[in-house]
Amino acid sequence: MSFNYNAALSPCDDKGEVGLPEHVDEKKVLHEKCVQLAAIIKSSSIITLHTGAGISTSSGIPDFRGPNGVWTLEAKGETPKNAINFDRARPTFTHRFFVELEKRGIVDFIVSQNVDGLHMRSGFPRTKLAELHGNMFVQKCSKCKKETVFSEVSTTLGLKASGKICQRKSRGSVCGGAMHDSVLDWDDALPYYKLQLSRKMCENSDLSLAVGTSLQIKPAGSLPNLTKKNGGKVVIINLQKTGCDKIADIKIHGYCDEVFKIVANELDIEVPGDDGVGEWVRLIERSKHSLPVSLTKANSAPKPKPKRGKGTKRKANNKKVENNDD
Repeated sequence: MSFNYNAALSPCDDKGEVGLPEHVDEKKVLHEKCVQLAAIIKSSSIITLHTGAGISTSSGIPDFRGPNGVWTLEAKGETPKNAINFDRARPTFTHRFFVELEKRGIVDFIVSQNVDGLHMRSGFPRTKLAELHGNMFVQKCSKCKKETVFSEVSTTLGLKASGKICQRKSRGSVCGGAMHDSVLDWDDALPYYKLQLSRKMCENSDLSLAVGTSLQIKPAGSLPNLTKKNGGKVVIINLQKTGCDKIADIKIHGYCDEVFKIVANELDIEVPGDDGVGEWVRLIERSKHSLPVSLTKANSAPKPKPKRGKGTKRKANNKKVENNDD
């Protein structure tokens, strides 16, 4: 099903800087930085990933601010050519690598600004994934408040009624409530619990690793600052400058898949291939590894883990609008 996500968004005058120049580290420098990143990963106890559109470009989904990004072209009165639909996109090497890291207890949490559903469809556990701007494949019932994952993308966004009816059964009867999409429009409040959990994870992480995001959209883009403020490291992988470059311990200018193939080799992790045949959907609700932090005790310390060898609207600036909606 074809759905133009950008066209469905409400008009917004401030989408941040677009069309900024891209830079790629020369091969030797890139390799050295990847080796450094692998060493940091090995020495870190709690790792939070921050992902943006750049991790999905190799699947055929365009980014927003790159030279051929959706918003860059929009400013010129153009649209991306040969862009793939969300429901036809397949998880990239980077998505699949993150799944392998989580399975081994190396990565603890993902904070994503993406709505393409590729983290979820790649098999990353949903309980360890905060999709702060929503997911085109996930809808929530207005009656029982439960989420349902669909095989096709929603035809609405902005938390609107999609026309689907909740088929969950309780005490022998179908719920029958109206389903609403989970994807935010510009003025919609971020999911309160997921945002608070993201903040807590970042505060307690040894490493915040930002991948394929310019970190311009707030508050998601400011979360790595919490890790740095509490003595952790920040590593950024992006072709353009980002909002957190000044606090980065390492800034890697490289394509995500290329970077993580080097890192996977350094960590001796084999990542399943994708022959492009059949449907790639691996829905996992829960991980066998528990989260290292809890929101039930606001001041509790993170759970020990062996070392390894009020809602806010999204804005493209530093202003935040608080909202108590869940």
